[in-house]
Amino acid sequence: MSTQKHLSPKAWAELLLLGLIWGASFISIRIALDTIPVMTSVLHRVFWAMLALWLVVRIRRLAVPRSPRVWLAFLVMGLLNNAIPFTLMAWGQLYIETGLTSILNAATAVFGVLIAALLFKDERLTPGRVLGVGLGFLGVTIAIGLRNFANFNLQSVAQLAIIAGTVSYALAGAWARTALSDLPPIVAAAGMLTASTLLILPITLMADGMPALNLPLTTWAAIAYYSLIATAGAYLLYYRVLAVAGAGNLMLVTLVIPPVAIVLGAVLRDEALPPQAFLGFALLAMGLLILHRSGAHD
Repeated sequence: MSTQKHLSPKAWAELLLLGLIWGASFISIRIALDTIPVMTSVLHRVFWAMLALWLVVRIRRLAVPRSPRVWLAFLVMGLLNNAIPFTLMAWGQLYIETGLTSILNAATAVFGVLIAALLFKDERLTPGRVLGVGLGFLGVTIAIGLRNFANFNLQSVAQLAIIAGTVSYALAGAWARTALSDLPPIVAAAGMLTASTLLILPITLMADGMPALNLPLTTWAAIAYYSLIATAGAYLLYYRVLAVAGAGNLMLVTLVIPPVAIVLGAVLRDEALPPQAFLGFALLAMGLLILHRSGAHD
């Protein structure tokens, strides 16, 4: 792999902004879940983000794919990158703290390295990556809490649901590299969100019924944030940062997200995480930094 790019002050600022946006998404989703069911919250997320991104595609006059093969790839991507992880993580947030959800979500990068090593010949597991992955898994284990492995309960299931969501994200990254790398990123994101909307809509109607529109203003504000800003807007910013910073440096955004989510959870919902959650995040952050440095020297 090529060495990582040197980051300009502007690139650092955009990377930090992306971390702040995604960090705040966890609390906005949790606020919405106070008044709407899980599947309805996920449908709002993909539907409004889909409309926003297709508007961008139209404004930029980008070509819309017509190939059935491409739309099948969108369907798989929508399942792996939206439908499965959005649903699992939203459900998990009903039973565990916002901050802990964001910490466990950071394991996406660790699983991404492992899955890439299994599927792609140019993504070998170097000693540095093995160390980073090992520290990452240790951090996740400590953040969950060894006691929760022994005393299996609903909170344990919620934590495992979050982890399953991160595995789905990692698989989505591998699928995107395999099936969607030849498309403009915004078109790929819009197509993916269209597919996930089509997947989630019938499930939502069966599980929750027709989504209500007479929601409190706070709920609509939360939906607007996590769909238009933290999903559609974040996709646009993500691909911009990816172009100027590179994939390896983009991993650093993972370190920004949990502190933002932890602070907002404490301020807005009086959440308090156990000490092991912070220790787990520290180890996970060390693992991610080692993975980042390993990528820089490959």
